[in-house]
Amino acid sequence: VQLQASGGGLVQAGGSLRLSCAASGSTFSRYAVGWFRQAPGKEREFVSAISWSGGDVTHYSDSVKGRFTISVNNAKNTVYLQMDSLKPDDTAVYYCAARDFIIATSDLSYGYWGQGTQVTVSS
Repeated sequence: VQLQASGGGLVQAGGSLRLSCAASGSTFSRYAVGWFRQAPGKEREFVSAISWSGGDVTHYSDSVKGRFTISVNNAKNTVYLQMDSLKPDDTAVYYCAARDFIIATSDLSYGYWGQGTQVTVSS
């Protein structure tokens, strides 16, 4: 599967952005899709993930829970990350990734990656 992330940009604190992760070469139905981010000088960290195995299952990091929402449009083969109430600490390059079936929070568990999309939140 090939992944294409998009939707990043510059936004003021408190604003919103919606990231998209479009898949080609396969459908998302057999995969779990995760979003990760990496800020300058920091390690890549888990943000959120969604899986359809056994029903829609979602997971969020504590730092974004209640502010970010992950969802999927099966018809468009696209996963979205709606980011609300953005903070300057959310500034990072955001990546989407896929793995077979089950959600994981470690980036080492994901075998398919899209290119990153930059999110910058100004104070």
